[in-house]
Amino acid sequence: MGNQQVSRLNSKKENQNFIIALLKDLHSLKYMLENDWFEKDPIRIGAEQEMVLVDSYYKPNPIAPQILKRLKKYKWLTSELSKFNLEINLSPQVFKGAALQKVEKEVQDYLDIVQKELDKEDTHIILTGILPTLRKYDLDMKNVFPKRRYRSLLSAINAQRDANHGYDLRLRGIDELVVRHDSPLLEACNTSFQVHLQVRPEEYRTYYNIAQLLTGPILAVSANSPLLFGRRLWHETRIALFQQSIDTRTVREHMRELSPRVILGNRWMNKGVVELFQEDIARFRVLIGAKNIEDSIEKIQNGEVPKLSALQIHNGTVYRWNRPCYGISENGKPHLRVENRVLPAGPTVADEMANTAFWLGAMVGMKDQYGDVRDKIEFVDVRDNFAKAARYGIDNTFNWFGDQKISSTDLLKEILIPLAREGLEKRKIDSKDTDRYLDIISSRVEKHMTGARWQLKSYTQLKSGTEKELAQTILTSAIRQNQATNQPVHTWSLPKLNDFKLNNMIAYTVSEAMITDVFTVRQEDVIEMVAEMMIWKHIKQVPVENAKGRIVGMVSYKQIIEAFLRQKHEGEGTITVRQIMEKKPIIIGEETPIRKAIELMITNRSEALIVANEDKELLGILSDLEIMGMINRYLQGTEDEA
Repeated sequence: MGNQQVSRLNSKKENQNFIIALLKDLHSLKYMLENDWFEKDPIRIGAEQEMVLVDSYYKPNPIAPQILKRLKKYKWLTSELSKFNLEINLSPQVFKGAALQKVEKEVQDYLDIVQKELDKEDTHIILTGILPTLRKYDLDMKNVFPKRRYRSLLSAINAQRDANHGYDLRLRGIDELVVRHDSPLLEACNTSFQVHLQVRPEEYRTYYNIAQLLTGPILAVSANSPLLFGRRLWHETRIALFQQSIDTRTVREHMRELSPRVILGNRWMNKGVVELFQEDIARFRVLIGAKNIEDSIEKIQNGEVPKLSALQIHNGTVYRWNRPCYGISENGKPHLRVENRVLPAGPTVADEMANTAFWLGAMVGMKDQYGDVRDKIEFVDVRDNFAKAARYGIDNTFNWFGDQKISSTDLLKEILIPLAREGLEKRKIDSKDTDRYLDIISSRVEKHMTGARWQLKSYTQLKSGTEKELAQTILTSAIRQNQATNQPVHTWSLPKLNDFKLNNMIAYTVSEAMITDVFTVRQEDVIEMVAEMMIWKHIKQVPVENAKGRIVGMVSYKQIIEAFLRQKHEGEGTITVRQIMEKKPIIIGEETPIRKAIELMITNRSEALIVANEDKELLGILSDLEIMGMINRYLQGTEDEA
């Protein structure tokens, strides 16, 4: 969907014209395949590096438009859906010799150029599947990158479903997340490292099916996205998040099998690449299009290679984890590629390249040793492998050939890593590169340490000693520091609380200090119950909610004591929360600066502030204890510097 002129189709006529162009493109593709127009040699590989930009407090920094403008001479740098993401398009490399080394060098060189510009804004690149410090309000529509195609796409997704009810996200891992958002911008949480393998047309079915087979195992060993909004979820939360964020299906009373736009697939490919495009056109309505698209059949008749723009635009709105791609090489010949979209960004460039080498090598090795895999395993088992890998990562058992059940570690060590080595050797990849990259994969397996497991272990350890928001910040800081070394994740030590110095405390927001595991009461509750709760949980203030979950007050231990005294001295009967609560408590948003919160507490002589959204739905509570904890950490940092 690289065409920047795409937009929503605003009339039936525009939609019909685009669909006609789409069908013409499909016929043109078939003609070129049947008449041997496609490039067969050399075989090339390519990649795309997505990244997230964070400020000096490790929160998303929406400055991508300014950075792109200042670096506009670099055509390899491009935008992504949000203002805090960027993407690097890497040069195609002939798949032999030093190809992988060249890709790694180019990734690192390009990242260095971007980082040098970001340094002027005290901003950093983070390579990870989902940024641990990402907050729900970062996904506001104000942070959509200002290009028409992004607005058009989000608008079209909304139009395909009842967007008035929002986008519900439900995920369960170690923790549970149930959240509603008002736009499909949830997709912007995800950053990946996408790898392309050029494939000869006559081998496309075989390679594509192998890609499907390998999706589960490659995801298991590369998982790097276990956290979202402070919850420990799937090892690759990107998988579920991406599907749910742009799911255009609606809940219906009848059980019709509608396919999501984000899919692995429903069956093996049986014919060829045209089969996939036909299925996507039949299943998924056009979301966006473009005017004045070339007539591909007319191009064919003139002996010219068409761009197939309509087909590429539609293909860009169907999110297969292994996407079929059409392109035109520099020599003017058309070619086909398989795009692996399942790999997360990070944890380091070395890790990304190890994932890339493993996948590419396994693709070639599997093809040489097994060929057609359709009769060796049921596709339903491949889908099951994918789902389990997304949830459990390397802590998993896979379905395999001959109805075997095999642990992920055994499958990787005994079958797939050796196959990948054979594949890279067949492509005559430099042996030192093969050894280096596959040794990273092997060590990950031996140490049972993927990016996802490192994040989960680190976050759990940090969270036991501090509030979760600060744990997320320390974790992200550690990712950045380790990323700078380019040492693979299996060598990283777990971060400690005192590794992080809280600089310029007053620049932080309430979200960094508030607690979110909050106990609440209702107006009709008796004060005896509230008093017991305060004793059990060692708390001094409790928010009061109504039946709809809206904040209606706050009750403190002082009010409870005063009520008990009235009962004792004045003989007052049963007293409820409604009678004693503060009916107009101070409510602040999670984006409120810490300085402002402290001023409010001092001015109002308050020991706690309620944190809520615009609808008065509780998000957390900020008490003097959290403020004192933050001040203590800041003072420790200044003492260390002294």
